[in-house]
Amino acid sequence: MYDFSKPNHIDLTSASAAMTTVAKKSGGMTRQVDASVQSGPKKLVVKNLRQTPKSDPEKYFKQVLSQLDAALSAILVNERLPYSNEELYRGVENLCRQGRAAPLFKALCEKCKEGISSQFGKPLVAQASSLDYTGVLRSVLESWEAWNVRLKTIHSIFYFLDRSYLLRSPSLPTIEEMGTSEFRNQVFSHPTLQPGILSGACSLMNAERAETLVERDSALLCRAIKMFYSLGVYSSHFEPELLGRSSSYFASWSDDKVETLDLAHYIQACQKLIDQELQRCDDLGLDTVTRKTLETYLEDLLIDGDKQRGKLLSTIGLSALLQADDRDTLKQLYGLLRRRDLCEKLRPPFEAFISEQGSQIVFDEAREQEMVVRLLNFKKKLDMTWEHSFLMHVGLGHSLREAFEAFINKSKRSNMTWGTDNPKPGEMIAKHVDMVLKGGLKAIPANTTAAKNDSHVDADASSEDEDVEINKQLDNVLELFRFVHGKAVFEAFYKRDLARRLLLNRSASADAEKKCGAGFTHNLEQMFKDMELAREEVTSYKSMLEERDSRPTIDLNVSVLSASAWPSYPDVPLIIPREVQQQTTIFEQYYKAKHSGRKLTWKHSLAHCQLKAYLPKGNKEFVVSSYQAVVLLIFKDKSTNAEVTYDHIQAASGLDDVELKRTLQSLACAKYKVLSKTPKGREVDSTDTFSINANFSDQKYRIKINQIQAKETKEENKETHERVAADRAYETQAAIVRIMKSRKTITHLDLVSDVIAATKSRGVLDAGDIKKNIEKLIEKEYMEREQTEDGRNAYSYLA
Repeated sequence: MYDFSKPNHIDLTSASAAMTTVAKKSGGMTRQVDASVQSGPKKLVVKNLRQTPKSDPEKYFKQVLSQLDAALSAILVNERLPYSNEELYRGVENLCRQGRAAPLFKALCEKCKEGISSQFGKPLVAQASSLDYTGVLRSVLESWEAWNVRLKTIHSIFYFLDRSYLLRSPSLPTIEEMGTSEFRNQVFSHPTLQPGILSGACSLMNAERAETLVERDSALLCRAIKMFYSLGVYSSHFEPELLGRSSSYFASWSDDKVETLDLAHYIQACQKLIDQELQRCDDLGLDTVTRKTLETYLEDLLIDGDKQRGKLLSTIGLSALLQADDRDTLKQLYGLLRRRDLCEKLRPPFEAFISEQGSQIVFDEAREQEMVVRLLNFKKKLDMTWEHSFLMHVGLGHSLREAFEAFINKSKRSNMTWGTDNPKPGEMIAKHVDMVLKGGLKAIPANTTAAKNDSHVDADASSEDEDVEINKQLDNVLELFRFVHGKAVFEAFYKRDLARRLLLNRSASADAEKKCGAGFTHNLEQMFKDMELAREEVTSYKSMLEERDSRPTIDLNVSVLSASAWPSYPDVPLIIPREVQQQTTIFEQYYKAKHSGRKLTWKHSLAHCQLKAYLPKGNKEFVVSSYQAVVLLIFKDKSTNAEVTYDHIQAASGLDDVELKRTLQSLACAKYKVLSKTPKGREVDSTDTFSINANFSDQKYRIKINQIQAKETKEENKETHERVAADRAYETQAAIVRIMKSRKTITHLDLVSDVIAATKSRGVLDAGDIKKNIEKLIEKEYMEREQTEDGRNAYSYLA
């Protein structure tokens, strides 16, 4: 059992410490053992034999300050440090740990202030008078960059002061902030240097705008802006100076350009300047507030000034851009105006252009046959401008439609409408539809379709492509037709042309025909029903002939039409061949037996025939009108040399002079000269003689000879316009009577307003025409004049 109550102590510093050894023999070797280890734990006492020297803290403080002062002096004059960075750093650390941080920082500030003044401030002031603004800026910038390098060295030496003392003292600046502040106070804020610095930077900016700045000066401007940020003078000094000078520059630039440039070049110059300024802000690193303010100045002075706005919204200038179809410049104009929400201001000049150009197309008597094609191209161009340039602006879209609707419904008494006030577009749209449906893809103008320009069309798909193109053309015309208010003129001409196409089987597309008729007006559906019923009737008639085993010499097809649904046609006297007369009589007997009480009137002017001709140079099949067929059959039993006089032909055919001359002209003077005329010439006279053209030949077996009666004459056109005008007058009178019957008494202005509203679906009436119809009804004693109590003109209804 161990006893620790009386431990032994060993003093390692005593030389007389007893050592007890015990010899142990093991294998012939003997070693000594410290007996004290065996006797239990001992207390170890270590005495410090080194003596601590005594030092004076104030002396050390002065020594370190002296070293730091020498180091700062070397740094400020850009010389080599007399002491190592580590030694200087340790000195700063020791002073801070001894509570000497405050006087150390104060001494540092005074040293830096003195150094900046002597090394940078005074030399810069001395040489400023001999330098221009850019030179002053360059010298200050070089000094600033040199000071930054030296400030970094100072910061590395006094880093412990910065982190331990200054960081915990919010009222004191950091070493970097102190160095920047002292440079700002000693150099930038000097009254001699500051104007030159700011003016130098602004001069470089003006040179940059004038594109005369060299690359070296461009880099100088970027460095200067960074210096302003670092010194904290960007917002307080540089930005106001820059904005003031920029405003003056923009105002001068705008006043000059608005006077010297046309609209297109002014728009392009404005857009270029704005893009360059905004890009320059990004390249130079200008503040976002500066960028926004410059952008505002640009908009104020380039767009929203009185002269500038007048320039951009000029009707003449905009018309020139629209006329030239300059969509890119128009898009730039829209972008400029959109910056100040001025896009709605484009509506009046845009509408004025559409109205002016559209009216020129509508009332161009010399090119009236091209009216629809020109209107379609005009509408297409406007739509593309609206989509590409005006970015489908809702208000401008309304203006486009309203202006188009306004000019297309304008009416003017002229030779084009035979002195009536019927709108001409309705007639021309009907004729254009007739041309498309009658001639197919070949009749469509090349500038309105892309199909004609494609020479590599698959033959198997050509028919399908033609149907697609025809439908596309009809859709475009249908869109144009929707602008027309008065449908009466269109319906009158379209109905007549539709009748010819259906009866002569000259439609390029049956599907498109039905689509077009149903899309334009529902009043034409009966015509299509009549054609369906007529085909069924002919099928039934031919079945009856087969049952009777009757084989007629000719193949007769008859279209029975209801007179109320079809245009009226004059009865032209015609002596038809005996064989045809027999077949028409048989059909009439069959029809009357089947439909009792109905009366048939034969309209031979609408008939067409197919004749087989056996000519000396080859057999042919002619597709001709009934008039042409009657004339050709006169030569059936004549020899090729036999001549027939004009009088004989007239007596045998029964045609009047007008129709006979047209028919003979188509057979003897046109493209296919089946007959020979003596004497030669393009006109037919009553003294001419005719014979079979023995030399007639053509590559085609089946030949369609132009049907003269299918072409519209001036008389027919005049008659149609006059009929529409008369129907319009009757419709107006009926509307007046209905209004008077319901109101009994009404003022003149109210009556005119109500009549216009009641007949608007058929076109807007002129107040003068309404007044004329009122006079007619007064003469017919439907109404009479009277005055109201306040003296206004009024009318009362007479029962």
